[in-house]
Amino acid sequence: MSRTYSEAFLIELHKANPHRAGTALALACVKANLPAKYVAVALDVTRMTVFSWFRGKPIRHKNLLKVETFTDLVESDTAKGLLPARTTAAAKTYIEEMIGRAI
Repeated sequence: MSRTYSEAFLIELHKANPHRAGTALALACVKANLPAKYVAVALDVTRMTVFSWFRGKPIRHKNLLKVETFTDLVESDTAKGLLPARTTAAAKTYIEEMIGRAI
């Protein structure tokens, strides 16, 4: 089972600028209960890259559109009630359906 987001990370996240793409991504993923390792697969980057973005590191232009699109989709699905994922398996299934392949 994937580790949940730490309390220290969540406190830091709520102090961060919500207008930054990485922070918006992190807020959407936490609210949707999507583990960073599955988000990394969906965005075709490493888990460490995702955590760097979550913590405010810059996002390269080539990845920015993917991040913004992913964030918008997750926020939309959360508003529709499709998320948050209740289990890690549900989160994995959600990402697999999103990207169209097994992970």
